[in-house]
Amino acid sequence: MNAPAPSAAERRWLVTAALLATYLQAVMISLPNAVVLRVEGAMAMADDEIGWVFSAYIAASAVVMPMTGWLAGRFGRKRVMQTSLLLFGLGLALATQAATMPQFIAARIVEGAASGPIAPLSVAILLGVTPPERHARISLIATVTVLLGILSGPALGGWISEDRDWRIGFYCAVPLTALVIALFAATLREAKPAQAPAFDLFGLASVSLGMIGLQMLLDRGERVEWFASTESCLEAGASALGFGLYAVHVLTSERHFIDKRLFQDRNFVLATVMFFAFGFVLLPTLALTSPMLEELLGYPDDTTGVMTIPRGLALIGGLLLGGRLARAIDIRLLVLGGIALTAYGNARMLGYSPLMDWQPVVVAGAIQGAGLGIVMAALARAAFSTLAPQLRAEGTALFNLARLYGSTLGIAVVQIYLYDNTQMVHLALAANLTGHQVPTRLGGLFAGAGLATLNDMITGQAALIGVIDQFKLLMFAILAVSPLALLLRVPRQPAQS
Repeated sequence: MNAPAPSAAERRWLVTAALLATYLQAVMISLPNAVVLRVEGAMAMADDEIGWVFSAYIAASAVVMPMTGWLAGRFGRKRVMQTSLLLFGLGLALATQAATMPQFIAARIVEGAASGPIAPLSVAILLGVTPPERHARISLIATVTVLLGILSGPALGGWISEDRDWRIGFYCAVPLTALVIALFAATLREAKPAQAPAFDLFGLASVSLGMIGLQMLLDRGERVEWFASTESCLEAGASALGFGLYAVHVLTSERHFIDKRLFQDRNFVLATVMFFAFGFVLLPTLALTSPMLEELLGYPDDTTGVMTIPRGLALIGGLLLGGRLARAIDIRLLVLGGIALTAYGNARMLGYSPLMDWQPVVVAGAIQGAGLGIVMAALARAAFSTLAPQLRAEGTALFNLARLYGSTLGIAVVQIYLYDNTQMVHLALAANLTGHQVPTRLGGLFAGAGLATLNDMITGQAALIGVIDQFKLLMFAILAVSPLALLLRVPRQPAQS
């Protein structure tokens, strides 16, 4: 059953509320990025646990997002949106009160799970209140809003928390969430089909089991000695079982929560795989850069946040430019050009050193951001140019899910290798420091406070080398999928909105 058409004033408020909701759920992904050291200290978290602050939010969102269509059809769009926003606000409030690491991670899981339906429902609301000829434009605005949220999070977090409590960022988001709830309560009309859609519970449960098992294995494996522990074996088994059951389910059932026809479109499948790699690079770069600037190079929180702004602006600029170029040049060349620019930005990051100033970080980040923006626009064009119109809504959800899951796996992987590489490089550097290899006047470094100072210096050097190695890993990840661009079909006509 369709809802009555909103008035012009209601449409303006609905657009405002939907874009603000989209921004809030995106900005909370990266808001803690510029204050990770404060969070780590307040929650007594180890260095290899800090990635959970991001992966808990993203993984929970990725698991709940596929349920959005069924939830809206079963309970109504307005009710689901209001409930999600209430739970999102509850997660924010819990984060401000958390005193231990499990409490904070639990709060982030609540936030992430609640954010899952917010973005797709916001897009549905935006499309519902704009005429068809403006759908492409409003979809682009929604995409830019998501990117703006993710990329402005570190700057806002650093600026708000400098000389203040890092929790203020979460406090500030609570009244904004309440404002969005009030706007939707006043202007959003319920839309619910006469008959609730069928829901593939088994399919969602099996793929969720696979995703959660793999995430837990990557997040916890290092701490429990990987497969030497029963926990890791159980997590690996759960992941394999979940993905295996889902694969069998796709092959043997007629209906499931991801339409099989999506996998028959070559452009969509290839673009989705590459978009997974896009996510693998996008957020892990932020997760590495801010701690490097704060802990290893000594920049304050607000400066760290400001240094991420050029990357965000370049990414949005690259997205807008790529959207225009996608109509004029071969889409395969555009994808490859964006990947080359991204890889070049990452290659410049390999030259970071403790003696550098802010310029190398800003320049490398801006180059990488511009490349990622072009890749995002080109992949979106490639994915949906050949997809049947009736599959685009579900395809959009799967396309964005690939980015989310790529980000959460990317953060987990770089945290694993960062921890391992730091230890190995520390051992290699320390092995060359013995009493007979330094001048006598420096012998005091090998006793008491001098030894501790020397160890801190070696640890800092080892950590920076470990960070640089992860930038190299991210560069290889985006290059690894570049040959897939050659297999894309060139769109014959502009994608319909």
